[in-house]
Amino acid sequence: MNETWHYQQVPLKIQLGDKILWAPRLWLQVREAGLDDEVPPVAEPIPPANPLQVDSQGFLIRSLRVIGKQPTLRRQGDYLCYIPSQYSRYYIDMCQSFEEYKSKFSSKTRSTLNRKVRKYAEHCGGNISWKVYKSPGEMAEFFGLARAVSRITYQEKLLDAGLPDSEEFRRQMEQLAQQGCVRGFILFYKNQPVSYLYCPISNGVLIYAFLGYDPGHMSFSVGTVLQWLALEYLFDENIFRFFDFTEGQSEHKKLFSTHSIQCANVFFLRKSASNLLLVRGRELVDRLGQVAGEALDRLGMKTSVKRLMRFGG
Repeated sequence: MNETWHYQQVPLKIQLGDKILWAPRLWLQVREAGLDDEVPPVAEPIPPANPLQVDSQGFLIRSLRVIGKQPTLRRQGDYLCYIPSQYSRYYIDMCQSFEEYKSKFSSKTRSTLNRKVRKYAEHCGGNISWKVYKSPGEMAEFFGLARAVSRITYQEKLLDAGLPDSEEFRRQMEQLAQQGCVRGFILFYKNQPVSYLYCPISNGVLIYAFLGYDPGHMSFSVGTVLQWLALEYLFDENIFRFFDFTEGQSEHKKLFSTHSIQCANVFFLRKSASNLLLVRGRELVDRLGQVAGEALDRLGMKTSVKRLMRFGG
């Protein structure tokens, strides 16, 4: 169970669709609730008993297990309890064989996945080239190849959510490799990287930290192909408890998962006029984005607009 709190700056992003409009940073005491967290789900989150640091604006608990739909904002004592995101946290039970895992898919889905792998193999001339990285001597190569892909992904261009390009991240990657606590995967096309997957490991749990792919190869589902190949390899290792897709929902996570738990990211912010204004501003922009999305959906334009924002056409 992870009871470690980190004192750090957290961007409280205000964004419209994929576009970040403003990202003020607050000093907060932050804790991540992992899949190995033994705390039962709560019907109503309560503020931590920990004392606030001098400049801290409050607490953030990521992936807190909750029961039922939570109100976005409520006042609790000296805090504003703000819950901007509630989601199903998907994961894979790795305590089985790959053959047993595959049986969870319908015959149609298995056929689709196998067809995507075959299609990419044909595109590559018959054999798929991909590589696993896990030792200290390999991570520098992985980092260079993964960054080459990450810098052209929409996650990095629009969301600032690509594989971090920092010396601190590289050092952390090397330290994890020295401890045997990381797996990296690269998918190639003619010796060029087209997709990457980066998974640190904590307490036997693989963390789905970063996945990206070259948008020029999107028609070959390279992200899906790499995920499938990586999972087969990881099941064969037979040393992991879970593959944790972490927070956020997507069809990709839902497809590959075996289970899910209901979670929320919960902020307990000091009750102040500035924090209330910040939260209300974010709520307003979120609502405008939702209304715009619903309007585009009714007009049948939502998918086209998303594609245009991500890939320029």
